[in-house]
Amino acid sequence: MIPDINYLAVFASAVASMAIGFLWYGPVFGKQWIAMMGFTKEQMDAAKSKGMTKSYVIALIGSLVTAYVLAHFVVYTGAVNITGGLQTGFWVWLGFVATVALGSVLWEGKSWKLYGLNMSYQLVNLLVIGVILAVWQ
Repeated sequence: MIPDINYLAVFASAVASMAIGFLWYGPVFGKQWIAMMGFTKEQMDAAKSKGMTKSYVIALIGSLVTAYVLAHFVVYTGAVNITGGLQTGFWVWLGFVATVALGSVLWEGKSWKLYGLNMSYQLVNLLVIGVILAVWQ
């Protein structure tokens, strides 16, 4: 069964995702994230000087894929309101994102604080996308 997907809602969700990421890892928690990642000022300056266009384009594509796939879950769960969108976003986050990302702490040596910061972002992101997709069908 191929669900009826609202592609405008998928695009709007991807744009919202990019905005959330910009705010989360910029003015809201950017300094903490940089410190937790162990990036130096020189590394940050080098990344900026290389240009971020390619990274942002790839991130937008990733956001589009996330929104498109979550749109399927929204249709399959019958979510048509804010509560349904929140529930769908939460369960997808818990089952597929939070659990998979545990490897960054368990095997890559990342801190629990960094995990918490990144997973909080992912949760907020999926909740917002879920709501947009559920109410804008």
